Amino acid sequence: MQQRIISNAFLYRAFLSARGRLPDTKALARRLGPGLITGAADDDPSGIATYSQAGSQFRFGLVWTLLLTTPLMIGIQMLSARIGWVTGQGLAANIAKVCPRWLTMGLVALLVVANTINIAADIGAMAEAARMLIGGSRVLFIVGFGALCVLGQVCFSYQRSVRILKWLTLALFSYFAVVLVVQVPWHQATVESLQPWAFFPADARLSDYASMVVAVLGTTISPYLFFWQASQEVEEIQTRPDAAELRRVPAYAQEHLFRIKQDTYIGMSFSNVIALCIVLATAVTLNMHGITNIQTSGQAAEALRPVAGEFAFAVFALGIVGTGLLAVPVLAGSAAYAVSETFGWKASLADGFREARGFYAIIIAATGIGALMSVFELDPIKALVWSAIVNGVISVPIMVVMMWIGQSRPVMGDLTISNRHRVFGWAATGVMAVAVAVMFITA
Repeated sequence: MQQRIISNAFLYRAFLSARGRLPDTKALARRLGPGLITGAADDDPSGIATYSQAGSQFRFGLVWTLLLTTPLMIGIQMLSARIGWVTGQGLAANIAKVCPRWLTMGLVALLVVANTINIAADIGAMAEAARMLIGGSRVLFIVGFGALCVLGQVCFSYQRSVRILKWLTLALFSYFAVVLVVQVPWHQATVESLQPWAFFPADARLSDYASMVVAVLGTTISPYLFFWQASQEVEEIQTRPDAAELRRVPAYAQEHLFRIKQDTYIGMSFSNVIALCIVLATAVTLNMHGITNIQTSGQAAEALRPVAGEFAFAVFALGIVGTGLLAVPVLAGSAAYAVSETFGWKASLADGFREARGFYAIIIAATGIGALMSVFELDPIKALVWSAIVNGVISVPIMVVMMWIGQSRPVMGDLTISNRHRVFGWAATGVMAVAVAVMFITA
């Protein structure tokens, strides 16, 4: 065994030497994966609706929340990825090790409920955006998008699924395009972002502002992202047969932990920059023209048409479809990983349907039920509220357990999180705890 480890270490040093000769951009592209996809999936149609409402109602007064959540989001997502890579197991399997079974099952059940509600809202938004773009039946679009999301995960291998999801992240660049089209008063945006209390809308209530702060925090730091990124790191390990042994090689461990850090930094920063673009675009085009009540991402796109023109409308609407096609598989997949790990089922996109029937059954059920809820025109605001409530209930205990696991030598060995990482992790947990308390107080 020792000889094999030494041999693998030698091969790994040779790999590093060879990789050093690759072009930097190619090497960076290879490093990006779970973190980039997770960050992009955070800007789903439901999230777009939240950011659109923030911009249209409070103009630039909530930009500070995105600046606050970026380091916190990076810290907690790095932790989830680290847990998955170091232990070789997903987040639910690790939670089951340290929590009573009833608590684990309760948290996972609530995650599935929240994800299904979110899927319903996202598929409905995609269908509405497609209908506005090309016309047609909303129900047919719902069925089509639901089927496409399921077939993509059931029929494609893990490697192909990752490639497709990576390409779908490009859909988010549509919101860069919208910001370039509209004229952002950067000085005004900066001043109002730094002094939101001085520019509080006269007709807005403090409770409305608090609720929107909680909504933005809940959108950027969501439990389904924890489960997805941890499980994707496990999938990455399973594609490399010698990964378990190579983790004992210090150079290999440090290299891959740096890869996780780089991937997560880029993915989460990208996610919040896109969120900032949506807030800025809706603040400039909607709020400054008296439109302050946006309930869905589709309404935001439609409201842009007379204010910013057909191009901005079309790009915004296409972005909703693209981000939905990325986010729905992540929502359904994270639920499937969590349930399968809890019950000890096979949980991998690398396995076929016959080898992992329970895993794929959860993906099909979550997407199918979500699509069915969309057909019956689920109220988008109620869907977002209930999803936020359920996510709020489970996010804090999950984050507390994650922090405990990340600091546990029996679980993490010599690869426990650093003191700086602990500060950011506990800060994110504390901010979410306050946000959840505010949500219930102002409800």
